[in-house]
Amino acid sequence: MTRADSIPKATCLRLSLYLRHLDHAAAQGLGTISSAQLAAALGGTAAQVRKDLSRFGQFGRPGVGYQVEDLRRAVRRILGVDRRWQVAVVGVGNLGRALARHQGFPQRNFDVAALFDVDPGTVGTFVEGVEVSAMDRLREVVAERNIRLAMLTVPAEAAQAAADALAKAGVEGILNFAPISVRVPSGVALYPADLTVLLEQLSCAARCVPAARAAEAGPEGRIGP
Repeated sequence: MTRADSIPKATCLRLSLYLRHLDHAAAQGLGTISSAQLAAALGGTAAQVRKDLSRFGQFGRPGVGYQVEDLRRAVRRILGVDRRWQVAVVGVGNLGRALARHQGFPQRNFDVAALFDVDPGTVGTFVEGVEVSAMDRLREVVAERNIRLAMLTVPAEAAQAAADALAKAGVEGILNFAPISVRVPSGVALYPADLTVLLEQLSCAARCVPAARAAEAGPEGRIGP
């Protein structure tokens, strides 16, 4: 099987989307699904689906497709969500509190098990039953609660120091919501989640919509040939 650290980020993203659609197919009672059906649901191609899945072994049969439950289990194993993950949130402001309260995380096997902040007025308070710890207890709490992943929601000026502390404490993956890039050691996975960048990408895509509609309408304003 392909090593987890050699899987391109774009492939990981598509695998997550495949899993969402497989969950939906299972809820509808579907027993099998084709690469074309998966591709159509996600706006991709059947060839891309087959290429992505072939990285990890042989799935499905020609002319039959994939067994939904078998493929769900395989994709969950590839993504690592066939087990529960203990997650920390560093920075318990408005965004940090919202993430700590997000009910979708436990449903996908991610448990927010630790919260950290530097504000004396915040340390010692509770969010969804989890006590906010001081940053000087980070290494201790990470080890005690087997924290492997963290979400970073601190101001830009504090982001690098917080990322350094998480890496030194043994955290293996960081989702960075801070509005600045941070550096981490090679043994730590880092994903940026700057919401303003995502909105900029969305606004860029939205600007293309009127032009695309105009092109479809043709010179006389009609859609199609």
